[in-house]
Amino acid sequence: MANPCTRSHSKEATSTGLATLGDIFHLTLKAKETARLEYDLSYYHNIPDAEAALWSGLKYYLGDKAEWLPCYDNIVEWLQDNDGRGLLCYGSCGLGKSVICGKIIPVLLNHYHRKIVAQWEADSMNHDIDAVKACHIIYIDDIGTEGESVKYGERRMAFPEIVDAAEKKGKLLMCTTNLGLADLKAKYGERTTDRLKAITRQVLFTGNSFRR
Repeated sequence: MANPCTRSHSKEATSTGLATLGDIFHLTLKAKETARLEYDLSYYHNIPDAEAALWSGLKYYLGDKAEWLPCYDNIVEWLQDNDGRGLLCYGSCGLGKSVICGKIIPVLLNHYHRKIVAQWEADSMNHDIDAVKACHIIYIDDIGTEGESVKYGERRMAFPEIVDAAEKKGKLLMCTTNLGLADLKAKYGERTTDRLKAITRQVLFTGNSFRR
């Protein structure tokens, strides 16, 4: 019996002139090797045929396990017009949050807008908080799992600092987490979560894990 939370998806990313996301990878990497590109540092984007491109990426990485979840419609809307805001994907594990934010979106932003996404694991951003804050477009995977940064006796909370910098300097911030919004508020405080809500679009992921 079909899962009521999913729907079949057969649309291919052909109207973009690229048959699969693999072609986008190939062309993007080839361009980086053969040309010195002037990368776009603005924080607005509009991905053409976003639904087909996202579905192609899901099939590329997940193969036969790929299913279209209703929450992906919100990702498509964000890809089509992000209004200068970042993206917070939260909810159950195994639903494609990291694949979408850490693999598919960076390729699409690079290919269509020459944007470079700086990627960090939550537990690694503590190693050099200032380096993360210096980036223009930031993706952090699995926020909420990191501890406190302690260097030479100085204690710092990386994520609140990064959110603060993103709001004040207009950076594009993308994050994934298995925590709920209430859990994020409990960990980081109301000030940080309010700022995070202001600078991102929040997408709740629900459904059955693809890893099963």
